[in-house]
Amino acid sequence: MNSKTKLKAPAARKQSYIHEIHGHQRSDDYFWLRDDNRESPEILDYLNQENAFTGQEMAPLAGLQSELYEEMVARQEPELESVPYFKKGYWYISRYDQGQDFTVYSRRKGSMDAPEEVILDCNQRALGHNYYQLGDLALSSNSLLMAYSEDLVSRRQYTLRFKNLSTGEDFADVIEDISAVVWANDNQTVFYVKKHPETLLPYQVYRHKLGDDIKNDQLIYEECDDTFYVNIYKTRSEQYLVICIDSTTTSECLVLDADNPMGQFISFAPRTRDHEYSIDHFQDKFYIRTNNSGKNFALKTSDSLTNENSDSWNTIIEARDDVLLEGYELMADWLIVEERQAGLPLLRQINHLSGESKILSFKDPVYTVFSHYNPDPDSTKFRYQYTSFTTPATVYELDLNTGDTRLLKQSQVMGPFNSEDYQSERLWVTARDGIKVPVSLVYRKELFNHSNPLLIYAYGSYGHSLDIGFSSSNLSLLDRGFVYAVAHIRGGEELGRSWYEDGKLLKKQNTFNDFVDVSKALVESGHGAKEQVFAMGGSAGGLLMGAVINQSPELYKGIVAAVPFVDIVSTMLDESIPLTTGEYDEWGNPNKKTYYDYMLSYSPYDQVVPQDYPNMLVTTGLHDSQVQYWEPAKWVAKLRELKTDNNQLLLYTDMEAGHGGKSGRFKHFEDIAREFAFLLNLAK
Repeated sequence: MNSKTKLKAPAARKQSYIHEIHGHQRSDDYFWLRDDNRESPEILDYLNQENAFTGQEMAPLAGLQSELYEEMVARQEPELESVPYFKKGYWYISRYDQGQDFTVYSRRKGSMDAPEEVILDCNQRALGHNYYQLGDLALSSNSLLMAYSEDLVSRRQYTLRFKNLSTGEDFADVIEDISAVVWANDNQTVFYVKKHPETLLPYQVYRHKLGDDIKNDQLIYEECDDTFYVNIYKTRSEQYLVICIDSTTTSECLVLDADNPMGQFISFAPRTRDHEYSIDHFQDKFYIRTNNSGKNFALKTSDSLTNENSDSWNTIIEARDDVLLEGYELMADWLIVEERQAGLPLLRQINHLSGESKILSFKDPVYTVFSHYNPDPDSTKFRYQYTSFTTPATVYELDLNTGDTRLLKQSQVMGPFNSEDYQSERLWVTARDGIKVPVSLVYRKELFNHSNPLLIYAYGSYGHSLDIGFSSSNLSLLDRGFVYAVAHIRGGEELGRSWYEDGKLLKKQNTFNDFVDVSKALVESGHGAKEQVFAMGGSAGGLLMGAVINQSPELYKGIVAAVPFVDIVSTMLDESIPLTTGEYDEWGNPNKKTYYDYMLSYSPYDQVVPQDYPNMLVTTGLHDSQVQYWEPAKWVAKLRELKTDNNQLLLYTDMEAGHGGKSGRFKHFEDIAREFAFLLNLAK
C-alpha cells in the first residue's frame, strides 16, 4: 500500500443468518464473525483491518496519546511497597521494583530486619509471555509450602503450581484450568475448583495430595445446575473449609473440618430458592450473612454445623430497609461491619460483650472505605483503607479499644499534585419516575466554568456498586478541564438490594433511563456543556452505552464502550458461551418469550437503526472470556452499515488480551491514554 493511500473504514461482508425462536425471526448478517477457536484467517484479517483503520484515524493524536501515557506513568511511585503484615512468624510484603511491571512477593522471618525471602517474583514468571496474571497465592498452614495459579492467555483459566519455600524447589504437580485453591491443615492436601472446558464455569471441586498423580485426584463435588458458580475458602478460625455455591439469587455452603481432609463435606444449610447466605467461623461460632429475614441482609450466628431450620439462628444485626449489610470482619473482642447507607459505605465496630457500637466518620462528600487485610483476629488493631476522588488510597490502623488512629501508608502522586485543587460533589438527580439517583462528581476548581466537557461513567448491573476512589490517570482529564461524573444508576446496589432489583430482569430499562436522565440533569445544573457530553462504560456498562445511544444518541458527542456486552439476546440463547446460564437471574432467560421480547427491546446490537450516532471508540480483547470479541465486532459492523452520520466509529481489538485488558503495572495506561486522547480530541 502506498504510504499516502488512506484506508477506508472496513466494511464486513454480509452473510445471511436467521435466528428463530418463539415464532420470531432475527436476521444476523454478521454472525459469521464468531470463531470460538479464534483462528479463522478471514476473521483475524478483518479485526486487523479494523485495528489498522483505528491506527490511521488515531495517528494525528499520537503525540497527545504519548503525552498522556507518559504523564500517567510519571505520576506512579517508581518503587511501590505494601504495608507489611505479620502472620504465623513472618512479615509479608509485596512490592513493585522500579521499572518492573509485576509484583514481587517476599517475607522476613520474625523481624523486618531479618533477611528477605522472595517467595514469588512475577516478573520472572512473566518472562517470554505476552500476558501474565497471577490468580491465587495460598500458603500451607505451616507456611512452608505455596500453591499459586497463573493465567498466560487472558481467558481466566489458571494453571496451578506448587513450591517448597524451604528449598525453593518447584513440585512436579501441575493442574490446568482451575479457579481457586485452598489448603487443608495437614500441609499436604489441597482442594481446588475446576472450570468447565467449554462454558468456563467453575463447577467441580477436587482433592489433591502433593506428589500424587493428578489423574488420581478425587472429585469431591460437582455442581450440575449451570446457573451456579462454585468457590472454596477457609474460615477465619482456619478450622473449616467451605465450598460456596452461588447463583444470582440462591446460595449453599458445604463444610469440612480442615483437620480431616479425607472427610466429607456436609451442607451447612440446604439450598432454598432466593435464600442467599455466606458463612464464616470464629470463636466456636458460625457467623451467617443472610437475607432470610430481609433483602438487605442480617448477620446471625449458629453453634451447629448443620442447620435445617435457619429460623433458629441467633440474630446479631437485624436486616434493615435503609442499610445494606455488605460484609464483616471477625476480631477477638470486636465485630467490624461494612455497611452502606444512602449510597455511602460505612465502617462500624461493635463490642462482642458490651454491644457498644461506633461508626467511623469521614469528611469527603463521596468516598470509599473498607477493611484492609487483618490476618490476626486476636489483635486489638484493625486496618482499613480509605480513598476518595481527591484522596489517594490510604491505609489506617485503628486501635479498637482506644479509638486512636494511625496512618500507615498513603499512595503518593509523583510530580505536581495538590488535593486542594480539586472539588468533589454529590448530587441527587430526580429520574423520570420520581426516583432520586445519586451522582458523584469531581473537577479541578480553577477550570470549572459551567461550560466544561463532561464525562459520565456508569455500570448499573449485577448489584455492583460503583465506589468512589482516587484515580491518578483521571487527573489527565481533570487538568484539561473535564468534569468527571459517576452515575449510581439502578442495577447497582448503592441504595440497597431494591436498587439492584429495580434495574434487572423486566425492570432493566430503568438503568438506561436513569443514565439518560442524569446526563440531561448534569447539563441543566451547569456541570457540563450541552455539546460536550461524553459517556463511558465497560462490559455490562458497555451494554448500557449501546442502549442509551440507540435510545438517545443526540445527547452525547462521544462514547467509549470497553469490552461491551451488546449482543445480549444471541448470547443468552447460547448455553455454550461462558457464563450464559449463570446469568438468567440477572437478565432473564430468553427461552421464555416474556424475557425474549423484553431483552430484544433494548439489545444494543438488535436495536441499531438508521440514525445519527455519536463518535465512538469500541475496544475488545481477542481472548475475552467474559464478553466474546465477536459481540463488539458485530456491533461495529452493523453500526457502520446503518448509521447516517460521518462521526468516527473505531474498533480496537487487543489481539493478546482478554476482558481485563493488558497485564502489568504500566501497560494498561496505554489503553487509558488511547481512550482519553479520543475524548480530548473531540472536546476541542
